[in-house]
Amino acid sequence: MVLQPTAIKLLTNGQLEIAWSDDQVRHYAVRELRNNCPCATCIEKRSAGQPVAMLPILRPEELGPLGIAKMEPRGRYAYGIHFSDGHDTGIFTLELLRELGSAVP
Repeated sequence: MVLQPTAIKLLTNGQLEIAWSDDQVRHYAVRELRNNCPCATCIEKRSAGQPVAMLPILRPEELGPLGIAKMEPRGRYAYGIHFSDGHDTGIFTLELLRELGSAVP
């Protein structure tokens, strides 16, 4: 049986909350989701390591606090998360979402 989200909401503290079909509720820090983005570019950057730039050039959308701009279902198996820094290519499977975050007691 594949667990399914029964409710998804963005909390006032900026965390994402997902209630699952087995009645478990998990909280996700936006930075944790962004750091675990499963897209090919992010996987490559994590495996190769980021070279340290002396003076990185930031886009305007990267200057503000990180947030979730939008979440869209991808079939019945995943969600696409659009982050406020402009990144939106990761497809977060339900299995990955279930592994991330922390269970609410």
